[in-house]
Amino acid sequence: MGDRLERLAVSSARIPFRLKVALVWVVIFAFLGFFFWVAKFDTDWMLDNFTFIAKGLQYTIYIALGGIAIAIVLALLGALARISSNPIAFGISGFYISFFRGTPLIVQMFLIYLALPQIGTNLHVQYPELFSRQFEDSLVLDPAVAGTLALGLNYGAYMTEIFRAGIQSVAAGQGEAADALGMTYRQKMRRVVLPQAFRVIIPPTGNEFIAMMKDTALVSFLGVSIQHAEVFRRAGLVGKADFKNLEALVLAAALYWGLTIIFTFFQRRLETRVSRGYVRTEPLRTAELPSEELSDLPPHGKGGGG
Repeated sequence: MGDRLERLAVSSARIPFRLKVALVWVVIFAFLGFFFWVAKFDTDWMLDNFTFIAKGLQYTIYIALGGIAIAIVLALLGALARISSNPIAFGISGFYISFFRGTPLIVQMFLIYLALPQIGTNLHVQYPELFSRQFEDSLVLDPAVAGTLALGLNYGAYMTEIFRAGIQSVAAGQGEAADALGMTYRQKMRRVVLPQAFRVIIPPTGNEFIAMMKDTALVSFLGVSIQHAEVFRRAGLVGKADFKNLEALVLAAALYWGLTIIFTFFQRRLETRVSRGYVRTEPLRTAELPSEELSDLPPHGKGGGG
């Protein structure tokens, strides 16, 4: 038995690793196809409604882009406040992070969508000379806008620590050199610290954006109109109308999965481009140097460079 396993291991070692992974994926998709066939999905209905559900991709991307833009701004401000010595800025950022990381995202969406209009009404009724009718109306937000704002506020709280870690990853000597050149704090951050910190910030920020695209499905609970409905909202509406909830959810899952694969590909390309010049290469071994260059190497020891 041991010899058989050993021969199997030797034979398996001859197969490229990527081919093994591809075979695993083929088996998984074969299993999913068998499950798809056994479940007796209504493929005709899925083909007929695929376009309608897929049209929600543009609104999914719009909401995610708006949310990540808000999150980046808040995360940058929050990170600068967390590393500052100003107690007011530090306290505000601490409260912001604690609240939005300590409450569910769906609760925050309903607070922004339902609570803000009520606050505006109460303020207008009690203090009409300070808060006009226009102020009250400005707090009544469209469901998509309220959802986008909630996503930005929620993810900004989590990304604050990412930005803080990225800024603090820059060597202290870089900031000291900027101070020696007479740069202001704003110039130091904009020209020296932040460009280097973004190399550390971009990879986890890309992950947060991909996660946010999937969390846009929560916006559907606010009752977005069909004209501006994202993928999950459209799938839920058409699935309930035709009693094809399972087929609709499978289509929505496939669309979210495909969207994730596409943005993951571009994220990796961006990471490779940003990290260019910072990736360590394998050091050249001494045996690979020509004999005439060996004499130029510094001697090893206390005085040599090694």
